[in-house]
Amino acid sequence: MGHHDFILTLACPDAKGVVYRVSKFLFERGCNILDSAQFGDEDTGLFFMRVHFDAPMDDSESPLSEGFGPIASGLSMRFEILPRARRTRTLILVSKAGHCLNDLLFRVSNGLLPIELIGVA
Repeated sequence: MGHHDFILTLACPDAKGVVYRVSKFLFERGCNILDSAQFGDEDTGLFFMRVHFDAPMDDSESPLSEGFGPIASGLSMRFEILPRARRTRTLILVSKAGHCLNDLLFRVSNGLLPIELIGVA
């Protein structure tokens, strides 16, 4: 069976068991977590997570999002599940250091930074 990649991003009030619930949801659907990063912000009390996962080919973002909805609702969570191949529309803001812009443009042109560059200001 084939697979394809998705990115789940979420934000919710920090609570015990968020990582477990996300991992369990993905496991029960035959998904494999390829990369995960999370951060709890003590100042705001919010928890942020980004999960890159591989799903069976018969899954798409809509059924995954619908299935994840009850978990998100129970945790007062905002979330988004998108195909990894989708490029985020991005505006780059530049200060005086031109070498940083050159590096970003180089990465975009070589596909190392998967974004859709819509402008530079």
